This record gives sequence, C-alpha cells and structure tokens, in this order.
Amino acid sequence: MLSLIIIVIFFLLDGILTNFLGYLPGDLTYFTPLLTLTSLIVIYPLYRKKEKQYFITCFILGLLYDLFYTNLLFFNALLFLLCGLLIKFIYKYIDYSFIKIILITILVISFYEIVTAVIILIFNLVPITISRLFYKISHSLILNVLLSSITYLIIKALPKKYKKININ
Repeated sequence: MLSLIIIVIFFLLDGILTNFLGYLPGDLTYFTPLLTLTSLIVIYPLYRKKEKQYFITCFILGLLYDLFYTNLLFFNALLFLLCGLLIKFIYKYIDYSFIKIILITILVISFYEIVTAVIILIFNLVPITISRLFYKISHSLILNVLLSSITYLIIKALPKKYKKININ
C-alpha cells in the first residue's frame, strides 16, 4: 500500500511539474522531473521479496508514463523495465541507506538519460550533442536526488507496520 501511495504521488507530481518547468537549454529552471522513475528507486526495498510484482509495476508504470506524458507507446515501458533490472542489480550489492539512495538515483537517472539519448541518435529524431546530454542529466539529478532523499527519510521514519518488511 505504501509503495502504491508513493507511486501515485510521484506520478502526479511529475505531471504537475512538467507543466511548470521548462525543458529547453537556456531555460532558467534547474529542475527536470523524472519523479516516476525515482519512485521505482525508492520503493524497491518494499518489493524485495516480491520481485516479479516489482517488474510488473515497472512495466505498467512505464506504460502509463508513455500514455500520459510522452506518447511513445512501449518506449518508456521497456526502459522502465530495464531501469528496474538495474535497480535490482544495484540493490543486490548495496544496502539501503541515505548516501546509497543518492548514488543509486544518480546512476539510474544517468542510465535513463543516456539510453534515451542513444535511441534518439540511432533513429535521428532530434539533433543531440554531448553537452546537451550532460545538461539534461545534471538538471534531472537535482530535483530527483532531493526528492528521493526526502522520501527515504520519510519511509525510514514510518513505523514497521506500514512498510511490510524491515528497511535497515
């Protein structure tokens, strides 16, 4: 239940923020939201014993992200599933702590942006340069690391009965 609440809040907040924050280089914003992807990072420990359900959640969340925000059917569904696999792999070797949640967020957001840029380059959809890629990654990280850190602290402070499993 807690994971569903986090997913819904981040998904809606992602949509609200994309309406108010610009994306073009040269905009005054330093916040590019990828909060839906960040929710997958934060909730993985809540699914640690139910990985199949976690991957289904990743795919469905990516599909909803495609339908509501990007209009690229199955692109983000598959990319979120890949990110879910990366998150599982990282959490297999790293414990759930404050500093490590920041590192995981940086890795997953960077992975998402790089894979997206490679696909854009392969299909020659829009011109993209390395500087634009770094601009997008750096501006994506600020808001997402901040929100994943705050969410980690909130989850950590909750009583065990709301988490279903014990988070270190």
